[in-house]
Amino acid sequence: MKKTRFTETQIVKAIQEHENGRKAEDVCRDLGISTAAFSFYAECP
Repeated sequence: MKKTRFTETQIVKAIQEHENGRKAEDVCRDLGISTAAFSFYAECP
């Protein structure tokens, strides 16, 4: 299985920031990921 660039903690923090009102584009820019990748992480259980 391929390792991800980001830890689970980083992904959870990014999703929480987005849920608290921060724009997805801003969160993605900080992490260096595309909005498509962010959407994938946000939809995963």
